[in-house]
Amino acid sequence: MKKRIALVDDDPSVLELLQVVFEMEGHEVTTYSSSTAALEAVTQDPPDCLLTDIMMPEMDGTELTRRLRRNPSLSGLCIVVVSGKVYAADKQRALDAGANGFIPKTRSNPQAIVAEVMALISETLTIGFWGTRGTMPMSGPQTLRYGGNTACISLTFPDGHVFVFDAGTGIHALAGELMAQGKKLTGTVLLSHPHWDHINFLPFFTPLFVPGNQFEIVGAAQDGYSLEQLVANQMDGVHFPITPREWGARVSYRSLSEGTFEIGPAKVSTMLLCHPGNCLGYRVEFGGRRFAYVTDNELYPEDHDLFSPIYVKRLGEFVGDCDILITDTSYTDEEYPKRMNWGHSAVSRVVDLAREAGVKKLYLYHHVPEHTDEDIDRMLEQANRRAAGSSLVCKAALALETIRLNAES
Repeated sequence: MKKRIALVDDDPSVLELLQVVFEMEGHEVTTYSSSTAALEAVTQDPPDCLLTDIMMPEMDGTELTRRLRRNPSLSGLCIVVVSGKVYAADKQRALDAGANGFIPKTRSNPQAIVAEVMALISETLTIGFWGTRGTMPMSGPQTLRYGGNTACISLTFPDGHVFVFDAGTGIHALAGELMAQGKKLTGTVLLSHPHWDHINFLPFFTPLFVPGNQFEIVGAAQDGYSLEQLVANQMDGVHFPITPREWGARVSYRSLSEGTFEIGPAKVSTMLLCHPGNCLGYRVEFGGRRFAYVTDNELYPEDHDLFSPIYVKRLGEFVGDCDILITDTSYTDEEYPKRMNWGHSAVSRVVDLAREAGVKKLYLYHHVPEHTDEDIDRMLEQANRRAAGSSLVCKAALALETIRLNAES
């Protein structure tokens, strides 16, 4: 989609380079070598996005951002600081002033700048499936497509903040992806519960060892244990030779119960799930999009003594109208009776819940160890038959799949 872009920089070569690249992508570009001139022009005729350098005469880019943000009529303007000053303090100043994003200025790859800017404008959310299996990892030729790594999902926001849902073995591949970006990271690790398949690879999340990175770890406390204790207990020097004291990143902890919280750039709601111990489901709302991660969870059949219509109603409201629901669909309908009270759900009960809640896209998740790719194919067929006649789209979580959720989606 064509956008109107304003470029502000006192370096004419940078202006020319970025203008050419943006125009090659079909966008309309206006350039300014003066920040004061840009302030006046943008106030009168706002573009879709303004890119500004930090170091400029007359008024630096941070102050330009601050002044633009004082104008209520420009609340929808996307402002991106593009600077060769990549120090953490300068980035934080720009974000505190109201910038939507901060991008290092590189002449070698201007296309990357354009791509990041367009992601910020469209408020694209990027979802990554790094671990899709439950209970324990499984390797072999029968688990290649849907994956053998245990639970880990990433949700990356336009400003680069990353949510990491659970820390199963899949978090190792995510760590490699994040480290390859070569930049300081800010994120949140959201743990559903402390069963091993959801936390046991947190010690292998390399970004936690990098000075300058900043992460908050959130999740449900358990009886007698704080969240920090739950994490530290598996890294006590006996069970794992490296303790949290050796993390180089700035790491904080927050124990959550049911409620709604501001976490990173998003509103996050939590709900206690039907699973042994305290287990939280997460609902994320950002830029008009709604995403839910609900694992592990058991939905009893309606004719069972433990079926709770109140719980099902609350859960339906919790995931209601979500664009994407990633949830526990461990068993086929035929398998479930033999695994009742294990804390996991059958596919048809989950599809019914998603249909009634108005979910747009359902991802089958928490594949059990014994299920092969072909087994999961059959479960997906079962889900699609159950969803027939509705607008619900059913998918099965694929190993290393990346999906994007745009404001227009």
